[in-house]
Amino acid sequence: MALMELGVYIQVPFCQSKCTYCNFRTGVFSPSLYAPYLEAVCNEIRNHRTLYRQAGVDVPADNWVVDTVYIGGGTPSLLTPEDLARLLDAVRAQFQCCWREVTLEADPETVSQEKAAAWRAAGINRISLGVQSFDDRELRAAGRQHRRADIFAAVGWLREVGFDNLSFDLIAGLPHQTAASWEATLAELIGLRPEHVSIYMLEIDEHSRLGAAVLAGSRKYSADAVPDDDTIAEFYLCACRQLEAAGYEHYEISNWALRVGASREPTAPSRFRSQHNLKYWRRRPYLGFGAGAHSFNGRQRWANRHDPNDYVAALAQNRLPVEQLETIGRQQALEEVIFLGLRQREGIDLAAVEAEYNVSFTDAVKRLASDGFVTVAEGRLRLTPAALTTANAVLVELLDSIQSGRCTQVAG
Repeated sequence: MALMELGVYIQVPFCQSKCTYCNFRTGVFSPSLYAPYLEAVCNEIRNHRTLYRQAGVDVPADNWVVDTVYIGGGTPSLLTPEDLARLLDAVRAQFQCCWREVTLEADPETVSQEKAAAWRAAGINRISLGVQSFDDRELRAAGRQHRRADIFAAVGWLREVGFDNLSFDLIAGLPHQTAASWEATLAELIGLRPEHVSIYMLEIDEHSRLGAAVLAGSRKYSADAVPDDDTIAEFYLCACRQLEAAGYEHYEISNWALRVGASREPTAPSRFRSQHNLKYWRRRPYLGFGAGAHSFNGRQRWANRHDPNDYVAALAQNRLPVEQLETIGRQQALEEVIFLGLRQREGIDLAAVEAEYNVSFTDAVKRLASDGFVTVAEGRLRLTPAALTTANAVLVELLDSIQSGRCTQVAG
């Protein structure tokens, strides 16, 4: 029986403080919750097969092998190295493992030389660093705990102990961000030469303190200093140009990977692509453990309860803390293939998708191509550079064409 690659995600929802732009269900919890939470996560990992059966979730097959692990949050680097090693040991004990990528999210101010060495010893080989900006004024306004100097110190320690796969997160659109400060941030990032970069455009919604202030027309949290949408789009396009010139492959709308060695060829994929996140974009199976963690086994998708206290209470009663469980139908699967596929540089294999789902995109594709939003080359549908900042609108147009029946069903 052929082995099937499986990703494992572990959610650690604890933070020192909550950033003003954060709309995730993470936050500042009492340290007294750390120990029972970690025990609950280990319990979920240990007993996942029994818990899945009880909840009506398909049990993973024996031929699944874990090749990527991602410990996210929150700020999982707040945990002790011993606690992180305990989580990884729990995964090793329950799954066949052949790890090629084990990622830990870390905030710069939580990194030390001792921690970095312990992370390496535990088997972590990739660090995703929450940089967000190199400008101290922007970091203060966003409620971040680190400053520019902390970024350089963290990178120095990580490199010193042997980490050769670092990813930096940036946010375009923070309060007080200007074209000059954004270009300075990009220059500092490129100078540090991380192997991977993720850039997110600031989201304004009512579920974050900053978003609520912007929507209310308030000046609180420097809401009046947030750049407008057109300016944020320009920041993103500037990053596209700068990173490409610096030798990064733009392989997904928000993600870049450094080209090195053979991968410097323009058509060759960089070996520093996020192997774990590719599972999400390619609809490959992954299991999530912890409060709010999501899972997908190819047929079903489910999510755990978001509140850590509810999560701990459910596991104490040996119940899977599932908040959502759905079986993916053909229509939803097709929509996901389009939405996730077009986010990637490879795009969508039109013939394969049309054959599998018995549809034709001809009319919708012609409309979008005539507007300059998509191209079709060598049988693959891709977004054009002009569509990158309006990608969601393009994706909605394609999805609407399916839902309204304008995407022709092929008789057969």
